[in-house]
Amino acid sequence: MSVNRVELKRMIDQIPEQDAIEVLDFIGYLNMKREREVSEQIDALSEDVDLIRQVQKSREDRQAGRIYDQQAGLDYLRTKVEEFERGQRL
Repeated sequence: MSVNRVELKRMIDQIPEQDAIEVLDFIGYLNMKREREVSEQIDALSEDVDLIRQVQKSREDRQAGRIYDQQAGLDYLRTKVEEFERGQRL
């Protein structure tokens, strides 16, 4: 859903001060709710054992020089696909 922000601002400019205060409070509530949801998602990710293991493995690979640039990664994947396809032709 698209919001016409110009119209929204015009409407806010026309409402009484007390209503504007309530609108401001509601916007604050929405922002706090959104921040809480993001925080909960981050907390869930921080408890994901598989994700933590993958990040640790990635760090170890980078430190040990076991990384691929884009082309080397694509070449590696092509080779693995070809090996797989040859194995399927039994």
